Amino acid sequence: MPAKPIDLGPLHFAKRGDAVACLNDMLHRYDVGDRVGANDTVILRAALEHHPDAEAKKGCGITHFSVRTADFGTKCFWLNRTDGTTEKFSHRACIYGT
Repeated sequence: MPAKPIDLGPLHFAKRGDAVACLNDMLHRYDVGDRVGANDTVILRAALEHHPDAEAKKGCGITHFSVRTADFGTKCFWLNRTDGTTEKFSHRACIYGT
C-alpha cells in the first residue's frame, strides 16, 4: 500500500505514520493536567479536522486543548469547549480515520 501524505497545519508528512509519531511525541512532552501550548494547538486543531467525528467533537467551539488521563492509566489529548464541557479524542483516529 503506498504511503498517504497528510498536512497538519504548517507540517507536512509524507506518511501518516510519521504524523502519528509527531503527535505521540507532542503528547509525551506534556504532563497530565497541562494545557497544550499555542504552537501545538495549531497542529491539534488541524489534526482534529481529519477526525471522523470532528464536528461532534468540536461541538460549540474549542477554547483550548489539554492532556488528561485516559483509559487504562494512559493519557490523551482532551478538547475544552466554550460551554465548559470537555471531550477526549484519539490523535490516531485523526490520522487514520478510525
